[in-house]
Amino acid sequence: MPKAKSVKSRKRKQEPRLKLLVSSAVYGYEDLLESIYALLDTFGYDVVMSHKGTVPIDPEQAAMANCLQAVDECDLFLGLILPRYGSGKEQADGLSITHREALRAIDINKPRWFLVHEHVVIARHLLEPFRDETQNPEFKLKPGIEFKPTPILSDLRVLELYEAAMRHDVANVADRRGNWVQPYGPDDDARLFATAQFRRHRELADKHLPKLKDTNAVRARIQGGQS
Repeated sequence: MPKAKSVKSRKRKQEPRLKLLVSSAVYGYEDLLESIYALLDTFGYDVVMSHKGTVPIDPEQAAMANCLQAVDECDLFLGLILPRYGSGKEQADGLSITHREALRAIDINKPRWFLVHEHVVIARHLLEPFRDETQNPEFKLKPGIEFKPTPILSDLRVLELYEAAMRHDVANVADRRGNWVQPYGPDDDARLFATAQFRRHRELADKHLPKLKDTNAVRARIQGGQS
């Protein structure tokens, strides 16, 4: 009996770990990221997170390229949409690394989950009446109204990221898929969401690994095909 138990234990250890990419701005949210990393690692995931230095780095590539490749290669994607927009913009008016990671995950239909800080949700509601509707899908304010960064919202592109995660690019609401974005206030709410969604490691592995390991399907999604 003890021998059989040992064999089972070895089999569990040999099972592939789902690679879960956590995408977010970092500065000011280190404690939350540390706790989410610890949770996901405990649940048995191979956690890819720039804050922890676990993103595979090709020293011959730019930071943006390394991060986008990590999105392509992960099994699951968790995006945190925070009041701070994030770094890595290749141009002054360009998109941050976090923003591009989310768009890539959406574009290749990666199994994905999003958390959004309540400040972002509130800011969108407050600014919506002043939005220049001619600029969609960009979130711009009407002429003559100047946006100034605050701790509540550092950049209007945070709102563009939020709407992208909600799949506002799909006009018919009934046709939107993968558009659940969970608001949170206290950090404990974010940790609760991560626990509820990702403690189901075996269920998620059984559902997503067979499709994700089909290299032809992955290649098709990266090239803009359908899953």
